[in-house]
Amino acid sequence: MNVFDRYAPFVQDFIYRNNWESLRAVQAAAGEAVFCTDENLLLSASTASGKTEAAFFPILTLFSEDMPRSVGALYIGPLKALINDQFSRLNDLCAEAHIPVWHWHGDVAQSHKNRLMKNPSGILQITPESLEAMLLRRHNAIPKLFGDLRFIVIDEVHSLMRGDRGGQTLCLIERLSKLAGVNPRRIGLSATIGDLEAAGEFLSAGSGRGTAIPRIETRGQRWRLSMEHFYVSDYQASDGSSDNESEALPVLDEATDTAPQFADKGIGYIFEHTRGKKCLVFVNSREECEAVTTTLRSYCEAKHEPDRFLIHHGNLSSSYRETAEAAMKDEAVSMTTVTTATLELGIDIGRLERAFQIDAPFTVSSFLQRMGRTGRRDLPPEMWFVMREDAPEPRALMPTTVPWKLLQGIALVQVYLEERWVEPPKTDRLPFSLLYHQTMSTLASCGELTPAQLAQRVLTLKYFHRISQEDYRVLLRHLLETEHIQRTDEGGLIVGLAGERVINSYKFYAVFQENEEYTVRCGSQELGTVVSPPPVGEKVAIAGHVWVIEEIDHKRRLVYCELVKGKVPAYFGECAGDINTKILLRMREVLREDKSYPYLMKNAVSRLSQARETAVNSGLTERALICLGGDMWALFPWLGTYAFLALERFLKLRCAALLGLKGMDSCRPYFIQFTMKADSGEFFRVLKDEAAKPLDPMELVYPNEVPVFEKYDEYLPAELVRKGFAYGILGTEEMLSWCRNV
Repeated sequence: MNVFDRYAPFVQDFIYRNNWESLRAVQAAAGEAVFCTDENLLLSASTASGKTEAAFFPILTLFSEDMPRSVGALYIGPLKALINDQFSRLNDLCAEAHIPVWHWHGDVAQSHKNRLMKNPSGILQITPESLEAMLLRRHNAIPKLFGDLRFIVIDEVHSLMRGDRGGQTLCLIERLSKLAGVNPRRIGLSATIGDLEAAGEFLSAGSGRGTAIPRIETRGQRWRLSMEHFYVSDYQASDGSSDNESEALPVLDEATDTAPQFADKGIGYIFEHTRGKKCLVFVNSREECEAVTTTLRSYCEAKHEPDRFLIHHGNLSSSYRETAEAAMKDEAVSMTTVTTATLELGIDIGRLERAFQIDAPFTVSSFLQRMGRTGRRDLPPEMWFVMREDAPEPRALMPTTVPWKLLQGIALVQVYLEERWVEPPKTDRLPFSLLYHQTMSTLASCGELTPAQLAQRVLTLKYFHRISQEDYRVLLRHLLETEHIQRTDEGGLIVGLAGERVINSYKFYAVFQENEEYTVRCGSQELGTVVSPPPVGEKVAIAGHVWVIEEIDHKRRLVYCELVKGKVPAYFGECAGDINTKILLRMREVLREDKSYPYLMKNAVSRLSQARETAVNSGLTERALICLGGDMWALFPWLGTYAFLALERFLKLRCAALLGLKGMDSCRPYFIQFTMKADSGEFFRVLKDEAAKPLDPMELVYPNEVPVFEKYDEYLPAELVRKGFAYGILGTEEMLSWCRNV
C-alpha cells in the first residue's frame, strides 16, 4: 500500500480539493517514516515544499484510527505569527475529522485556553516560552493535558540549534515527557540545515530514539538574484566606466539608475523597484529597520505618492505587526514591508514578488530563509541585495577601503551554490545561563526538593551533559548566598526572595536576551517599545515614523509622544553577527579569483574590481600582516567571529608586551589595526612560539572581567560566567591552529 492509500479518507479529500496531482517527495518520505518506523523524523526540504502537511497527514491519519485521550500532538513554533498562520491552515485540514486544533501564546484569549484545559485533545500549537509558562504555572495539569501525547513537531528547527532557546526547548520536552509519563516521537521541520546528522542528534537528544532523515531529491531551482552596490553619495563605483558590466538575469533588466533627487542612492534604488509590487526589505537590526522605513516614507512624501511602506520587527506592538502581516497576505494590496528576522521564518505572507536584502546577512541559513520568502506559488525565488557604504575618504587606510559587506554577500551566495553548505549546529557550549533558568523553573513548579532531587531532575536533562556536578554545586551555593534559593528547616531547597522577583516576571519564560524596554504610546495607541528613551523634547523613530517625546514615566516604563515630521536614528541595541570562518575564507577567495558572478550589477562589478586591484597591490590575500606605513599594521586573519575574538585577546594578553603592540582597534571579524615596534618576521615568530605553549582558555578572560553574554549570566557566580565564556564562546582551538600554521 502506498502512502496516499494509507492516508485517512478526509486527508485524501483534502488533497483532491487542493488539486494536488501527486504527493510531493517530502510527503511520501514522511509518510513512510511515520507509518513504518517508531523513530523520530527530520524533514529538510525547500521552503513551500509542503513539510507541515507532510508531518501532519500521517499523524492525523493515525489519530483518526485511534483518537488520543489527551493532546495527541504538540506543535512548537518559534514565532507567534507562525503559529497563528499554521493554526488557520491546520484548522482547515482537521475540521472534517473533528480533530480540534488549539493554539497557546501571549496573544491568545484566555477563554480559548480554558476550553483546552477542560477538554485536552487534538493538536496544540505553542511557543517555547508559553510551554515554559505552562510547566511552571500549571504543573499539576500536565499529566491530564499530555498523558497520551504521541508526537512533538518542531517547526523551523534550525532556528533553535545555535543558542539557549533551542536548549530550553529540548529541556521542556524532556521535563514534559517525564511529568506526563510519555515518550512522544519528535519531528523536526526545516528548509535550511547543513549537517543533517548533527541536526538529527540534536533533535533526538534524551529521547532514546534514533532519527530517520529521508534524503529527498529536489529538482534544480532557478534563482532570480542580483547584487548591487551604492555609495550613499552621488558618486558611484561604476561612474566613468563602460566595461566589466555583467549580464543580468532575465528579471533584472530594469534600469539600475536612480533619480538624482534621492539623498541615499541605495534606498532610492529600493524605492523605485518596489513601486507597484509586493516586496519584503530585510535589514540586520531594528535600528536600521526604523531608519530605512522612515527614509522610504519621506521619499513617498517628497514625490507626492501615497505611503506604500509597512514595518515589522520585534519591538513593535502586536497591532503594528499584525497589520503588516494582514496587508502582505491581501492579494489586492501592493505594499512593501521593511523587516528584521521576524518575517524570516515560515509564516505564509502571500504572493511576494521579490525580496530585498540591505547589506549581507550574517549566515547562509538566514540568506536562504529570506530568499525563501519569495518563490512560492510557481514563481522562482527572487532576492535583490543592496550593498551600501560611505565612499572611502582620500586618506583612508587600506583596510577601511575594502567593501567587506559586498564580499560577505558574494561569499554567502557562493558557498551555497558551490557546496550547498549551511552553518552546522553549535552544540559545544556550556549553557550556565540556561542551567540557572531551568533550576529556578523546576524548583518553582515542583516545590521543595532536596539538593540531590534537584540535581537529578536538572542535570540529567540531556542538554546539560557537559556540566559537571561540581559546577552545579558551585551554582547552588551561590544561589543560596544571593537568596535566589533558600534552605528549609528540613534541609530542602525552595525558591528564595530574590528568586521570586525573577520568576514572577512574565519575562522569565524567555531565555533569549531582552533589554529593559519602555512602551511608547501616542494617546491610547501603543506604538511599540524602545530600550533607552531619549529625554523629553527629543525625537524617537518607531513604527516607521518620527515622534517627539512629551513625557516619560520611568516607574511604569511608559513613554508618551506626538507624531512629527523628519528623520532621526532609532536605537534598539547592537545586532551581533555570528559569521563562520568558512565565509571569511570564501571572502578571501572572492578577492583572489579572477571570476565574474552573473548576479552582480554594474556598480557591484566595478566596486569588486576596485577591491581586487587593492588586494593585488597590497598583498591583502597573500599576507596576513600588512604594514600600513610607519609603525601602523593591519592583521587579516580570515577567521570567524569567535575565533577572531579569541585572537584579539591572545594578542593582547600573550603577545603585546613581547612585540611592543599598542592601540589595537578591531573591525570584527575582518581586520585588526595596531602599532608595533617589531617587524612581520618577529610578529609571526612570537605568535607561533606562544601558540606552541599550553593555553587554558580561561587565560583569555581579562583580569576581573565577568563577560555577561546570556540573559541570566548576571545571577551566576563570576567563576561560572568566566568559564562559560572561555570554554563555550571563544574559538580558542581554531585560533591556536591558525597561529601555528599562518
